Amino acid sequence: MSDIEGVYEDLDADVSLEEFREAVEAKVEQMGGLADEETAAMLVAHELGESEVGGVADVEPGMEEAKFVAKVTSIGELRTFERDGEDEDGRVVNVEVADETGSIRAAFWDEHAEAAVEELEAGDVLRIKGRPKEGYSGVEVSVDDVEPDADTEIDVQLSDTHTVEDLSLGLSNVNLVGLVLDTDAVRTFDRDDGSEGKVSNLTLGDSTGRVRVTLWDEKADRADELDAGSTVEVVDGYVRERDGTLELHVGNRGAIEEVDEDVEYVPESTPIEALEIGQTVDVAGVVRSADPKRTFDRDDGSEGQVRNIRVQDATGDIRVALWGEKADVDVGPGDEVALADVEIQDGWQDDLEASAGWRSTVTVLEGDSTGGDRTEGSSEGEPSGGLAAFSDSGGGSDGDGDPSGTTEPSTNADDGGDGGTDAPDDGEEIEFTGVVVQAGDPVVLDDGETTMSVSTDTDVGLGEEVTARGVVRDGRLDANDVF
Repeated sequence: MSDIEGVYEDLDADVSLEEFREAVEAKVEQMGGLADEETAAMLVAHELGESEVGGVADVEPGMEEAKFVAKVTSIGELRTFERDGEDEDGRVVNVEVADETGSIRAAFWDEHAEAAVEELEAGDVLRIKGRPKEGYSGVEVSVDDVEPDADTEIDVQLSDTHTVEDLSLGLSNVNLVGLVLDTDAVRTFDRDDGSEGKVSNLTLGDSTGRVRVTLWDEKADRADELDAGSTVEVVDGYVRERDGTLELHVGNRGAIEEVDEDVEYVPESTPIEALEIGQTVDVAGVVRSADPKRTFDRDDGSEGQVRNIRVQDATGDIRVALWGEKADVDVGPGDEVALADVEIQDGWQDDLEASAGWRSTVTVLEGDSTGGDRTEGSSEGEPSGGLAAFSDSGGGSDGDGDPSGTTEPSTNADDGGDGGTDAPDDGEEIEFTGVVVQAGDPVVLDDGETTMSVSTDTDVGLGEEVTARGVVRDGRLDANDVF
């Protein structure tokens, strides 16, 4: 057995002995006599081994070559283009392939492109060798060689329409029907080339989950045209990842249109009594109090806005800070609300508070108000949306020059940095007006910004707005008068 054959026997790669010999001869010639056949064979074997990947998810743009096995999920249209200095047009077709780890777009060129259109069908399993690169909608592979592999089974379901749980990183040509849970304003940004781009977000939900959808440029205006509760279909979207979360993107080649279909979405929420600092959770309950919107100056000179509400469920209550556009949500006492992806923080007097920032969603659920009149600063009118409108959108999203979201400041009153009220000094005489969020001993009042424990013998009712006057002792207001 020759040295070349010995190395080939230990090689775990899909290449024939003849092809391996040719590669070794080329390597010897490339090395200019600095390597004998055995050394060259070992170098070639190492290069071949590096190109084998464990799955589609392992394919990366920096690889010189990648080999993998995947199932065809969709086949695009054959397109022709003119090559510089050549009489014959080039041909290309994009084929979506996937395995259990993810999906990727494979570009078939010229003869391979024609063969793909004429011979391939969705469900075929292919053994692909190609050059990875960063494409329009993520990583894609320019195919150098391909052959069918009828003996390998890949557990990937084929479907004309995806569900939220079907989405995986790298998937493109995605069609998804979902309920609009929330929409965000259109924003503009400057790209590196000096042009202006547009981006907006909305959230869709179906029976399997919810997903944030990012709309780019011409499609961004659709966010202003769609209402929560309507059903839409995303056509030709692609999946990207941000901060470990999958997002569905729609560019100029995609579309999003309203459709007449019924889509079920049922949210899940965490009981307020189970919340812990550092969690990002979904919460639902009844608004007990709502504070007028306030504005403040950020460190960078821009103006921000915030509005505090207090939400109660069967297990407890919590103050929620609504930042940015969330502060404009039409919500008041008695409204049922669903809040998605809120961050639980340490509030004033060791009380937990929830921060609804750019990633969060605040949705007023359907139903009549049950908690009385709205406080100053809340808007009149019927609550919009419904249980199906509980979602997780808002804010900016990465990609193609998209501006990043901004971390909102804390509402902790002790910080004194974003419009919160400093805690009163011990022994100070104050007057405090708020809604009763806890009756008994002590009474707890909430004015939308802070809570105050009040010692009093006066009988008050939950949800009643009262004023307490007295002296603060050990962080509690010892009330002389309650009216």
